[in-house]
Amino acid sequence: MLRAILHKEIEKSLENAYPERSQRVDFSVWRSQFADYSANIAGSYEMAEKISRDLMKSGMIRKYFLAEEIKAGDNGFLNFWLSEKGLLGGLENLDKNFPAQKEKISLDYLDANPTGPVHLGHARSGFYGDVLANILKFYGHKISREFYVNNAKSSSQIQSLGKTALSIIGGGEGEEYRHEQLLEILKKPEVKKKLRKTKEPKEAGFYIAGLIQKENEEFLEKTVKIKFDLFFEEEKIYSSGMVAKILQKLRDAGVVYEKDGAAWLRSSQFGDSEDRVLIRSSGEPTYLLPDIGYHMNRLVKRKYDKAVNIFGADHYGYGPRLFAGLETIGIKPQRVKIIIAQVARLIKDGKELKMSKRAGVFVTLEELIKEVGLDVARFFFLTRSLDTHLDFDLDLAKERSKKNPVYYVQYAHARACSILRKSGMKQKSGSQIVGVGAQNFREAKILGISDLRAELLRNSATRNLILKLIQFSEVVEDIAKDYQVHRLTTYAYELAKVFTDFYENAPVLAAETEELKKFRLALVSRVRKILERSLGLMGISAPEKM
Repeated sequence: MLRAILHKEIEKSLENAYPERSQRVDFSVWRSQFADYSANIAGSYEMAEKISRDLMKSGMIRKYFLAEEIKAGDNGFLNFWLSEKGLLGGLENLDKNFPAQKEKISLDYLDANPTGPVHLGHARSGFYGDVLANILKFYGHKISREFYVNNAKSSSQIQSLGKTALSIIGGGEGEEYRHEQLLEILKKPEVKKKLRKTKEPKEAGFYIAGLIQKENEEFLEKTVKIKFDLFFEEEKIYSSGMVAKILQKLRDAGVVYEKDGAAWLRSSQFGDSEDRVLIRSSGEPTYLLPDIGYHMNRLVKRKYDKAVNIFGADHYGYGPRLFAGLETIGIKPQRVKIIIAQVARLIKDGKELKMSKRAGVFVTLEELIKEVGLDVARFFFLTRSLDTHLDFDLDLAKERSKKNPVYYVQYAHARACSILRKSGMKQKSGSQIVGVGAQNFREAKILGISDLRAELLRNSATRNLILKLIQFSEVVEDIAKDYQVHRLTTYAYELAKVFTDFYENAPVLAAETEELKKFRLALVSRVRKILERSLGLMGISAPEKM
């Protein structure tokens, strides 16, 4: 990866130029509007000048022909321009393995309560987690995709679900959880028979929650294509005695006290804004105790290096109390990451649509997918960082044209396939274009493209396309480090735009020379492959014709 090599060589040059420095200089290398790459050395112009001269002598820079020019900018910035051979080298290494320190990561996401259907509030977390798992696995990490099922019999929601079901079976109106999915389940003879034998709301609720959960799991797998390796039931934490053991462990550590009939955790001693309730005065545990148990299972029993949780906006501020409980029992908070998914709004005709089943506004994810399609739903939910609110534009989502960003990206992939078909090259679905892939691409490099310099000078679209293709591995690496999945949707759309500019300004099949035609076909092949891979990581189809 070119960026990684540049970073390493800058660090080496800093050490050579300033061996007496006591602190490491923190800097980054990024794509810049001023050059192919820039680096913030955070020093003086003279320092940047000295480093740039040293870098031009670097063995690695010369070996990979990375820099045709390195210039010092204001405030100690370094600007890099890649040579032609550096550009070709970057293209040759698009599929190079990532130099990552592999980790075992337990990734928990979606977590829809087993009291009703999967709704739009779960969509952001579900799609985001699914794609993040794809990218982390592609990067080289070992991933466990997990769904934490909130089905504890002692919880108020499960008991309320049971009361509702028993009431409806008995001819009553039901309570909080009266909805279409529940009503359909309660029509089944075997369910009616089971409930008529059940007296306790918690047992009835646990039984019905299991049926709802099973339907939701099938929907997620077959319709939404969101995958999970493990459905971890909260009730098992209770039935195994783990909750009681954790509470006793916390008591023994002296971090639990009694107040107003409740048991409190001294979480403020560990950085939380206040102490938190562990056991309510009613005797019902809060979510904190089983959550600690779930994390113990992931990090201690199953020995994962890291636990990543994608929570809904209602969990904002939950982190400190969880970290406090984990630290008390010896689990370092650094091994746990919490990502909060902010609220998504449905927008139609420029106005927010309030969720209303009676008004015919979508309240479930299934209804939305039927309306706009799975590919569109996935792409739209992935376009923004989770820490920002998302406006889902229904009018744009229903557009079946290039105005719709996901169709624009898919059109670009279909266009690449069309160009390759017209060139006479055969295609193999789901893999590389046969006859114009790696072999011909290597031939293009061996031939040297005698007029490549002239091509790059007269046709900026070609150079821009090469730079954008090289960026793919950098985007994947960035996401693997900071979990900002929306980088991939942004990249795919930008690649589609750059590719559009390329084929409009650099004729492929009508290229001036046969040599240039082969080179441009090789670029088109790479575009097709990277678009297919990007869409695949997002769980979105890559059609060959549209």
